Order: sequence, then structure tokens, then C-alpha cells
Amino acid sequence: MQRVTLIFCAASLLWLSPLRIMAASLDPLARYRTDQILIQPRTGLDVSLLAQFHAARGTKVVQTFAHAGGSQVITVPAGETVPGLVAKYQQSGLVDFAEPDYLVQAAATLPNDPAFTNGTLWALNNYGQSGGTPRADMDAVDAWDVLTSASNIVVAVLDTGIRATHQDLAANMWVNPHDGGNGFNAFTGTNNPADDSGHGTLVAGVLGAVGNNGMGVTGVAWRVQMMAAKCLDKNGNGSDATVISCLEYALTNGARIMNLSLDTTTVSLTLSNALVAARAAGIIIVASAGNNAVNVDVSPHYPACYGIDNIVSVAYTTRTDALGQFSDYGATNVTLAAPGDQIYSTFASADNGYYPPSGLAINIAGTSFAAGYVSGALALMLAKYPAENYQQIIQRLLNATDPLPALKGKCRTGGRLNLRKALNPDIRLAPLTADNSVVPVQLATGPNRLCIIQASTNLTSWTPVYTNTTGTNGTFIFTNTTTAAKLFFRGTATP
Repeated sequence: MQRVTLIFCAASLLWLSPLRIMAASLDPLARYRTDQILIQPRTGLDVSLLAQFHAARGTKVVQTFAHAGGSQVITVPAGETVPGLVAKYQQSGLVDFAEPDYLVQAAATLPNDPAFTNGTLWALNNYGQSGGTPRADMDAVDAWDVLTSASNIVVAVLDTGIRATHQDLAANMWVNPHDGGNGFNAFTGTNNPADDSGHGTLVAGVLGAVGNNGMGVTGVAWRVQMMAAKCLDKNGNGSDATVISCLEYALTNGARIMNLSLDTTTVSLTLSNALVAARAAGIIIVASAGNNAVNVDVSPHYPACYGIDNIVSVAYTTRTDALGQFSDYGATNVTLAAPGDQIYSTFASADNGYYPPSGLAINIAGTSFAAGYVSGALALMLAKYPAENYQQIIQRLLNATDPLPALKGKCRTGGRLNLRKALNPDIRLAPLTADNSVVPVQLATGPNRLCIIQASTNLTSWTPVYTNTTGTNGTFIFTNTTTAAKLFFRGTATP
């Protein structure tokens, strides 16, 4: 049977990790390739002893660096992990050191907003601060290397209003070209959707606070157009009529996404018809799943459970990747989860107001904020993939989640939002069944991506051998007929 080694290498998909000369221990925060490690054979070692150790471990030498002391690139066999294999080589006495093949990039795109730099905004960059689990975040830092701005996308925030003059929101507020207002107030019928509660301004900061302005916080989208649609009063109460009024205003004024961080247990045919009208206009509805700790498949909450395909229903997770204590869930009616615990965001108390205030041990949590994160992510996705319709964008979102044990059976994807994969999905190559003459290889990545498979016999010189566009399921199969004894593949993709 022809032997095929599959590798993945794409310069556009590398991310931040410290460069190092030697690694005494594995850095739990660093990112590395999972298919290979690096070793430095012990000086003066009989190479046959190392070859025997490779064979016993089921590893293979795929590359040797003559000018780096004869260091080797070693494959990670099935059923083994990088940390486990590194430990085995370090303990063998046959190497001077073993280490992961760490991933690097030229620079990272990091905002200078104080609450980001001091680690408060764990949902965007969780490195284990305050008892969190490293990487239990939406992978925003790596995503921002791809895109930070959705300045051409209008997101309507149907809520208690937004403090439009806030220092961290003003530059990202949508302006009605006809009356100069920032949105609509369903209670007064005017263009003054001022926030007299604070909830809407909190959600707006999570979604789209101005990034990299040296003030306060940053949203998922550093630049975006947020339309304030006030359908809830100062006590957070509204009605189907106020929600529908805001839906119609947003629909007729160019919103591409509507964030509905609200819920009810009653079904409204009128509201569902309005949501269907939004669907016909290609608008994505992001709805909070609710904060009652109930299974909404059994006890439905709306609009999350209307079952219309433009609705994305969101549960919330904690900084340890657990399902939030109060989060609703549902294997059918909840789409995915996003961070929503221990939130710090813009507040309506003043133009420089943030909540919770410094020094107060108040936990702001809920699916409202998880929905805001998802809306910000979808805005960036619409900016990145302008030719795609709402169904394709939502499918990208679902394909990009990180599966979590805590979410298994709790939402349709069983996963938490991963913005990096949503904006630039990984490419995975896997061999399928093969005989002596052909080797089918499956490429898996995001939907509708133009991909090129390249082949090499020496990992140095690469030749394009196949080009195709993935379908809506993000895959295609390439059948290799090359007769080379040893062949490596890699994949690249655009966008």
C-alpha cells in the first residue's frame, strides 16, 4: 500500500507563540502543531539507538536539520499527544531536548484598551487569569489578525436603548441619514433611543465598543455601526408590539443583524411573522437563550425557540468553559454558546461609565452578553464574506465552534464560539480508504472556500496538484494517483 503522510501548512493561519532556542518544559499557554514535535539527538549518540526508539514509539523522522545540530522533526502517532510524546523523548536519555513545534507569527493585533490589556476581558483573551482556564475564550486575538472592522455592517440592538454619546460607543453608532438620529424609540415613536436602564449599553459594549482607542473596553468588532432600537423600558420590560416596531425600523433602515437579548415564554404569531419577514430580507437574528437554567426544548423561550432558520440562539459559558449557572440550554433550540460570565462593559450612567464599578464584587452574567459577542462575530463575518447569504454565514459560524464537554447535548453544535475559525477556518487533510494505486484524501475547512492541494516528496519543493472549492459542508475529496513512494500534502485556501 502506498504510504501517505499528510501535513498542514498555511502561512496565513499561523498565530502568536514565543520563539525559543530550548524548551525545558512545555508552556501550557503556547500553541503548537499537534502532528509533530522537534527533538535534538544527544551529542555523540549512536543513531541506531534513536532509530530503535522511534520504531518502538511508532514515530517517524520526516525532516532533519543538518545546520541545527541534526535536530529532527518527529511525527506524533495516532493515540499520542504532543505533551506525552515530548515527555517520553525527554525521559529516554537519547535526546538533549524535545519540544513541541510551536506556532509563530510576525506580530499579533492587540488593542490598547485598558480592560483588555489588564485581562478583565477574559472572553476575548483568556490566559488563565482570575482562575480561568487558558484558551476558554472566543480566540479573538488570532481572529483580529484577520479582521477587526465591520464598519460597513449595521447591527440593530433591540434592547433598552444605547447611550450614544458614550466615549467608547459614539464612533460606532449608526446615524440615520434622514434625521441624524441613532435609532428608534418604540415607546415614544421618536429617534431618541436613550438608555434609561443600562442593559442595552452593556450589550453594545460587548458587541462593538471602539477597539484600540486607549479607553475602557473593546468590543468583538472594533468598528461597526450599531443601531439603537429601544423596545424595553427602564425596568427591562416591553411587549411584542414594541419589539415588532423596532424590528420593522431595523429592517427598513438597512440592518444586517438584529441582536435580541430578551425573551418570553409566550408565542406570538405576529412576532414570528415579523421574524420571517426579516428572514426574507436576509437578516440574521441573534437571540439570547434566556437565564432560567431550563431546557428550552421542554420549556420554550422566545424568540430563541421560533425555529426559523435565520435565528441564532445563544447560551453562555464561564471563564472555565462551563455552561453558565443560569443559562438556558437545549439540544435542538439553542444553536451555540459564547462567553457571558463576569462581564465588564460600557454603562449608561455617564459618557465614561463602565460596569461593574472598580472594587465592587458584582458578577454581571447572562445570555444577553453571549448574544452580543455572537452578533459582533457575525458582523465581522459579513464583512469578511460579503457575497454570502445569511444561511452560509450561519453555517460558517456553526462549523467554527469549539466542542466542549460541558455543552454536549446542551446546544445543537455542542460548542462555543471560536471567532478565529469563523474568519479563517483551519484546513484539515485526512486519508480515506486506499488501495495500491489510489489514495483518496479528504480536505475539510469552511464552506465555499477555494482550496489548493500541493504535494511534495521532500517537504521543501511543493507542486500544486489539485484545486477545488469546498461545498456547503466545507469538504471535498481529492484522489491521488501519483506513484511516488513517499508523498506529502498540504492545503491552502482563500479567502
